[in-house]
Parts: sequence; C-alpha cells; structure tokens
Amino acid sequence: MHPSRLSSMLAGAAFAASVLVSPLSHAGALDQLRDFVSTTKSARGEFTQRQIRAGGNQQAGAAGGAQTSGSFAFSRPGRFRWEVSKPFAQTVVADGERLWLHDPDLNQVTVRRLADSLGSSPAAILFGTSDIERDFSVREAGTRDGVEWLEAQPRQADSGFERISIGFRRGLPEAMEVRDAFGQTTVLSFRGIERNPKLAPDAFRFAPPKGADVVEQ
Repeated sequence: MHPSRLSSMLAGAAFAASVLVSPLSHAGALDQLRDFVSTTKSARGEFTQRQIRAGGNQQAGAAGGAQTSGSFAFSRPGRFRWEVSKPFAQTVVADGERLWLHDPDLNQVTVRRLADSLGSSPAAILFGTSDIERDFSVREAGTRDGVEWLEAQPRQADSGFERISIGFRRGLPEAMEVRDAFGQTTVLSFRGIERNPKLAPDAFRFAPPKGADVVEQ
C-alpha cells in the first residue's frame, strides 16, 4: 500500500471517535474534548474527508483536495471501524490488539500491532484512556465563524504529525484538521452521529478475504 494512501486511511480512522455530542454546549473546546473522552464509550455515524496538499487552503469547506466519504463506529478503548465507500472502497478495523487495513483495489491487507499504531498519535486522544495533557500539549485556539477550536500538538517529536485542530459548535465536534509532518492537511466533517449505541462485537472483527496478500508490519 502506498505510504500516502495508508497515511490518509489512518488519519481518517484516528479521528472517527471525535464525532460525539457533548452536553457542554457553551463550554470551551478543551472542556468539551475532556467531556467526550471521559463520557462517550461508543459512537457511530458518517463522515467526509479531504486531503489538502502543502500550500493549499487548510480551512474546512475550501476548494481543492480529493474527497472521500463513508461510515464509522468505535468502542473505547481501541476498537473502531472506518469504512470508505466513495470514490473507492477501503476499510480500517481495530480489534483492541491489531489494526487491519484492507485495500480491495490492491487485494492487500496490512496488519499492525495496535499499540504501535496509536502511541502518541491523534488516535490516542480519541480511542485511548490516558490523560490527554500527558502526551499532548493542548490549548484553546479561539473562535472562527461561531465554532470553538482547540489545538493539540504531540509532545514526542517523532509522532508523524505537527498538529490537530478540533472545532466544536454547541457541543458537537464540527470539523477536524490534521497537519502531518509533510505539510499535508486532512480535513474531516461528520453527520448522523449516534452517541453510546450498543454495537455488535462483530463490527470490530476482521478476516482477510480469500486470496488477499496479507502484510504484517
């Protein structure tokens, strides 16, 4: 799987869990982040995602960047499913121990240890159970167009990304912007969110399709 394609898939999966409705509708973005990390154990919904190259407009809704869409589900900690349906099919599944990435076009499945894949990454904020401020430097980032923003930067220099911005409006994360170490920005938006639903265990299991090339990293 091409590194940029793998990075895009992981970026999307890493932020699926951010789509959570918080009761703190008038609180700052940081308080809302702390609230949904502590009170939301599962969620599901739909997403759109764009990746913008270095030097492009990084604001959500701006022109440019290829767009993908699909659905997600997660159960904290460490279990999630991120399925791209358009313009091509891709699936990311974490079962609590391993992370499976399936690319049907390549007929390839990439497998990683989940602990190695999360670490001090954006996914650790949203899928993990550790203290946010231990691994990330987090600050309020002001208001833009009625949306409250926060910015998180990893304390480890080798995390692979520069920063993540999360925007909240009336308790709902409305947009996320992730800038990687190569200057590319992944922008996500969410809809149809259901908070703390009962999710079938099978949603977080993955069996490689027959004949697929399985690569363990």
